[in-house]
Amino acid sequence: MSANPATTTPTATTAPSAPAVNLSVTEPAAGEIKKFMTSEEGLPETAGLRVRVVPGGCSGFQYSLNIEEASREGDFVLDDKGVRLFVDMFSAQYLNGVEIDYVTNVMGSGFTFTNPNATGSCGCGSSFTA
Repeated sequence: MSANPATTTPTATTAPSAPAVNLSVTEPAAGEIKKFMTSEEGLPETAGLRVRVVPGGCSGFQYSLNIEEASREGDFVLDDKGVRLFVDMFSAQYLNGVEIDYVTNVMGSGFTFTNPNATGSCGCGSSFTA
C-alpha cells in the first residue's frame, strides 16, 4: 500500500463544500503511467490520467483509464508520485480510498484496483459492485 496517498479537493470550478478524494498509485503503476504518457507525442503539460467508474461489466461498474490533455470543470485533480489524475464527481464516490497497482505475472500484465468500497466483483476482476 502507498504510504502517502494523494488527497485533493476539487478544482476552483467546484463548490468548496465538495468532499475530498483519496486515490493512490503504487510505484509500479506510476512508472507504467509515466512511460505511456512519455510515449504519447504532443501532450501538453496539463495532461493527466482520467480514472473513471462507468456502468457496465457483469457486476455493475467497470474502471476506465484514459490519457487526457486537461482536466474538466468540476474534476478532482490529484498528484501522486508525479502522476496527475483526473476524477469526475460521479466516479469520486466509488474511487475514494482506491489504490491502483500495475502487476505482471504468467497471465499477463495490467493495472489492478484495490477498492475498499466494492462489495463484490466478477470472476475475471474487471468489474465490481458497490
